[in-house]
Formats: sequence, C-alpha cells, structure tokens
Amino acid sequence: MSQSALSAPPVKTAGVAVRDRPPLRQRVLDAAEKSWRPVVLLLACFVAWWVIAAAELVEPYLVPSPGSTLDVLLDKPDYLWQHSWVTTYETLLGFVIAVAVGVFAAVIMVYSSTVEKTLYPILLFAQVVPKIAIAPLFVVWLGFGIGPKILIAVLIAFFPVVISMVTGLKAVDPEMLQLSSTMGASSWQTFAKIRFPASLPHLFSGLKVAVTLAVTGAVVGEFVGANEGLGYVILQANGNMDTPMLFAGLLVMSLIGVVLFVLVEIAEKLLLPWHASRRDASATTAY
Repeated sequence: MSQSALSAPPVKTAGVAVRDRPPLRQRVLDAAEKSWRPVVLLLACFVAWWVIAAAELVEPYLVPSPGSTLDVLLDKPDYLWQHSWVTTYETLLGFVIAVAVGVFAAVIMVYSSTVEKTLYPILLFAQVVPKIAIAPLFVVWLGFGIGPKILIAVLIAFFPVVISMVTGLKAVDPEMLQLSSTMGASSWQTFAKIRFPASLPHLFSGLKVAVTLAVTGAVVGEFVGANEGLGYVILQANGNMDTPMLFAGLLVMSLIGVVLFVLVEIAEKLLLPWHASRRDASATTAY
C-alpha cells in the first residue's frame, strides 16, 4: 500500500459526521460546566449550615456546627474508618448478591411468561413491605451477625436490578430477534449476542439506584441489631445526644453511597463505550 494511501484522510460516509475527540482543555471545561451547579448548591448548603450554627438559631445539641463535625472526623478517623469498612463490606456483598440473583431472575422471567406472571406480583409485594419493619425478624432468624444486614441490603437492592434488567431484555428490537432466528441462531446465541448486550444500558441504570439503596439497607440492618458499622455509630451517637458524631456518621455514609455510585458509572463508561459515546461530544452521530 502506498504512503499516500496511508496518509489519506478517512472516507466520509454520506449522512454520518465523525467528530474529533476534543482536546484536554475543552474536556476539562466541559466537566467544569457540568459540575459547577451541584458544587455551588453544596457550598450554599454548607454556608447555610454554618450561618445557622454560628447565629445559634438552633441549639447545638440539635444541629452541631460544621467545625465540631469536622473535629470529630479528624479526631476519630480510626474509629470511623473501622465502622465504615464494616458497612461498606456489607453493602458490597449485598449488592453483588442482589445483582447476581436479580439478573438471573430477570432472564427467567423474560423467557417464561408463566414464571413472570407468578413471580412478578410476589416481587412487587416484597418491595412495598417496609424493610425496617421486617428487619427484627431477620435478626431473630439469623442472629446479630452480618447475615441480617446483608439480607436487608439484598432485598432493597434486588428490585431495581430485576426491573431494569427485564426492561432491557424486552427492549430489544424485534427485527433483530427475527433476523437472528432467520439466520439459525440458537436461543443462547441470541441471548449472548443480542439480548444481553442490548440490556446493559438499562441494567446499569438500575445498578446505580441499587448500589445506593444497598448502603441504606446495610445501615437499616445495623440499626436493628449490631455492635459495629455506621448504623451502630449513628444509633449510639443519637442515644448519647452526640450530634457531631451523628452528623459525621451521616456524612461518611453519604460519601460511601456517592463513591459507589461513581464507581458503577465509571464501570458503565468502560464496559459500554458505545453507549456512553452517545452522550459525549466525541460521538459519531448520524444526521
């Protein structure tokens, strides 16, 4: 092949425009444009919190100052880290179990209308039952160990996974399914090559919701019966009227949820570049 052919610009297909990847400076500016609003809102909330505490509009034992909360975070990092790790472990284990069981249940429901008609009402009923109401029952059954916390995290995170996966598997273009059938593809090949990849964007939407709910589930389980974890820290601080520690525990719990959400979003962009590119300026778009 000649050198001129190698250096020739790519051929432009009619009706398709390929946008070059923007430079680093432009990408930084775009990221700043997307993030400045929530940052400003968080700063405004922090300033309002500081003003309320400084003006003593609310008693300190009800709303501690940002300074006292920060002092707790700096004075007891080992204590908070130990309990944060317990909650994170319970959250991740419950989330993984919920994803595995939820995806399996969704696949069975899509491929069997009988199972879907039987299982879906039960799932809906289980979802509307308040988990905090049945958490003591899990403690009676499983004791005060890690089991009840993981089970509650699984139950809370399970429903978004199932619903998003079922929606994704059913959202496949029927013409693609007909084409695969015409070409002699087996059910497994159709699932692996068409249905499952097409369902991943929907699944990741459910995973983002499920991973934050799993944090809530783990903490709810710790409220009922535990001697470690952020739920235990918050419950003890509330009983001792130690509001700085209570606020510190809430901030750490929120941070865990945000970090896990961001990790799922990063995994989505890495595993589904073809999907994420549609929302990016460097995407290949069709007129």
